[in-house]
Amino acid sequence: MGEIEDAIERADREAFTRQPPKTLKGQVGYLIRQLGSAKAVAQELGVTADSVNRYRRGARRHARADVAAKINAAVRQRWQPQVRKRRQKQAAASGGITVETRARFGYTAPAGTTDDGRFRRLTVHLPATYAQRLFDARNTGAGDQEMRGIIAEGFKEIYFQDGGGRATGLSDVTLNDIDYLDLDY
Repeated sequence: MGEIEDAIERADREAFTRQPPKTLKGQVGYLIRQLGSAKAVAQELGVTADSVNRYRRGARRHARADVAAKINAAVRQRWQPQVRKRRQKQAAASGGITVETRARFGYTAPAGTTDDGRFRRLTVHLPATYAQRLFDARNTGAGDQEMRGIIAEGFKEIYFQDGGGRATGLSDVTLNDIDYLDLDY
């Protein structure tokens, strides 16, 4: 996963109305209900179906650290999909998305102005159209670069050009060297 997709995932988790199962037995039971069989869970986790069944029954109370991390990630990825969809739909319809980042911004500007990229810490609220484009790109399997381009375009319009009121000669903004990026919607 890229930085943008990780940020979307973290923002989705903030919307959970209930916490996912914490015990190994509860997590494996949830995955079996979601995927349909112990064999399907085993394939996703890279373990045997017997191991999955031992976790489900409680015969093994602790998994290896790498397997436990895979189980936890698989549960969180599938947890409360309707809550995630509802929140994303609201952001894409009217709420918009707030992006907080510290990254190097580069841009193409007219002759006689500086276009040196530099680190900036920005918190910018992007309109719902950018949220819709970002979610659509993620759902179609777009790469991190394409999603960075959508956010950079939003920063160009909203922050750098202030909705068309300044820096009208600015033609291209790029988002590079991300220190951190958080989304809220």
